[in-house]
Amino acid sequence: MTFTNAPVSRLVVLGLVSASIGASLLDIKHYFYILIDTHLFRYGQFWRLLAYQLCYTNSAEVLFAAIGFYNMRSVERLWGSRKYASFLVTSALFTAIIPPIIQTILRPFAPSILNYIPAGPTPILFAVLAQYHAMVPHMYKYRIATSQAPPSSEPFSGLTLSDKSYQYAMAGHLALLQWPGSLIGAVVGWLTGVAYRNGVMPLAIINWRVPGWMVGIRAQRRSAEFEGLRRRLEDDGTATSTGVAGADAQGDRRRTMGQQIVDQFREAL
Repeated sequence: MTFTNAPVSRLVVLGLVSASIGASLLDIKHYFYILIDTHLFRYGQFWRLLAYQLCYTNSAEVLFAAIGFYNMRSVERLWGSRKYASFLVTSALFTAIIPPIIQTILRPFAPSILNYIPAGPTPILFAVLAQYHAMVPHMYKYRIATSQAPPSSEPFSGLTLSDKSYQYAMAGHLALLQWPGSLIGAVVGWLTGVAYRNGVMPLAIINWRVPGWMVGIRAQRRSAEFEGLRRRLEDDGTATSTGVAGADAQGDRRRTMGQQIVDQFREAL
């Protein structure tokens, strides 16, 4: 499977990997995480709220997030690229503000633990995961026994999993890599996705869409218009040639037999 009919997912995966590699090569990874006390309260670097979800600072998180967004590209196919891109932008704005506020409120209870917000779009991934959980059905289920095979009369003892379980496992591992900051972001992202789907947010936010040109809708419309124009021209040309041939045949039928014989002798001479 590829990114067919999922251009936004392709852009997200390629952009995430490229930005993470670029931050590492340029040695600017220290700009993409947040220390609440230092960066926000002391120096007022509030631009970090919009920057910390642009990339990750270690390869394990990049790998899990890229696989996660790739596996959830079916959400874009079900929604369409424009709605999916609008959802990503809306989720990014909510998850850029809410996790820092929560950690700021809880920081007095554990200043050393709740002062750090890790880099990366983990909250956005969990917002998409909430849609993936609700929209995409599982294809199959399988069981893993936790003990020896019991007699047929006893109930099965083990775990029942589906083909979607590995996606949840990777996302859960990503949420726990730099907890509690990553875990708080994951919970906020999941709740954002659920609120968006259930209409808890204002309708103006849910119905908002990014401009069509950002996802190539204008180009697609122009291509469709040119294709329709070409087909109309071909149909008009076919109809014209058919009409001329029909008129010639009708004229032949209107001439008498003697006129047709005279015309044949004139062409021979």
